[in-house]
Amino acid sequence: MSALKVAFAGTPDFAAQALKAIIDAGFAVPLVLTQPDRPAGRGMKLTPSPVKEVALAHGIPVDQPERLRTPEQRAALAAVTPDVLVVAAYGLLLPPEVLALPRLGCINIHASLLPRWRGAAPIHRAIEAGDAQSGITIMQMDEGLDTGPMLLARSIPILPEDTTGSLHDRLAALGADLVVEALRRLPDGLPATPQPLEGVTYAAKIAKVEAALDWRRPAVELARAVRAFNPFPGAHGSLGGTAVKIWRAQPADLRGAPGEVLASGPEGIVVACGSGALRLAELQRPGAKRMAAREFLAGFPVSVGDRFAIAAD
Repeated sequence: MSALKVAFAGTPDFAAQALKAIIDAGFAVPLVLTQPDRPAGRGMKLTPSPVKEVALAHGIPVDQPERLRTPEQRAALAAVTPDVLVVAAYGLLLPPEVLALPRLGCINIHASLLPRWRGAAPIHRAIEAGDAQSGITIMQMDEGLDTGPMLLARSIPILPEDTTGSLHDRLAALGADLVVEALRRLPDGLPATPQPLEGVTYAAKIAKVEAALDWRRPAVELARAVRAFNPFPGAHGSLGGTAVKIWRAQPADLRGAPGEVLASGPEGIVVACGSGALRLAELQRPGAKRMAAREFLAGFPVSVGDRFAIAAD
């Protein structure tokens, strides 16, 4: 086991994979910070975060402060005197007092190639923008929003069929590997490289309203949006007053008035866009499961000439 004491702060699955890798690599983890339990599921029962579940399974103490602003809220972290704090999708801002607490500082696992896509939703935004690659950056944290110097970075291609869900899973595995490498090298003085001043973009948090498809946009952009919003919040349109979620779609070489159904069959429902058209291959109506177009149409007939609503309607 490494003598390095590694405290950890994170909440969702992305972070849980990193925590498990750190534990499996033999690092001492004296404390895990995670968000308070939140209501989830149909019964809205208080549910522990994936990070908490990993920590408890390994007998690691867990602290769940609402904030880290006061000495009392930071007391558990200060008491374990960590050498380093690893942060991954924690969901709380770290005040200067926390950043200065570990002797080797705080390092963050960020799901982009910084300085591109600083912020809350780098995976969604990379797919939505049509980026050819993404990656993981391990950075030394400072008081800015993902502005700290970079310790390690590794890229992977964004595949044509990647959704946020599939890219998330590949990046989570990469982040887990890369943070272990960083921790092994950190005591010997891992060089930190300032982020470039050029190429900075911000990945704003995803708002549910963004997932409503505007059929006046080009089909290639809408196809990327469908992938970007899968699995959350789910791209959707409105057909005959019914909200329809769209989980898989590809551009099609047809033309028509935006929102107009140009074809409807087992291979998909083709909807005209501002440029080109979009073939909807996997859909979901309220109260039903996701379905391939053939199954969807069996229970929800759609005819040529029907029209998806657009914002101006």
